[in-house]
Amino acid sequence: MGVLVQFLTFPLAPVRGVVWVVDKVVEAAERDYYDPEPVQAQLAELERARAEGHIEEEEFERQEDELLARLEESKAYQLRRGAQGGA
Repeated sequence: MGVLVQFLTFPLAPVRGVVWVVDKVVEAAERDYYDPEPVQAQLAELERARAEGHIEEEEFERQEDELLARLEESKAYQLRRGAQGGA
C-alpha cells in the first residue's frame, strides 16, 4: 500500500520540496528576528549615545521602550518554542 501511495503522490513531490524549503527559511528568519543578542547590543549602544549626549532623553526613552518590547517578545517566543519541545 505504501508504494502505491508514493507512486500516486509522486507528482506532488516538487510542491512538498518547496514547502519544506519555505519552512526552513521561515525558521531561520524567526531565529534571527527573535535572537535577543542584537537587541541587547542596540540597548547598550543606545545607553552609550545617551551617556555621550548624542540623544535626547525623550528619544532615548522611546527607543528603549521599543527595544524592551522586542526583548519581551523574544522571551515569549523562546518560551513558546521550549513548550513545543523546540519544534
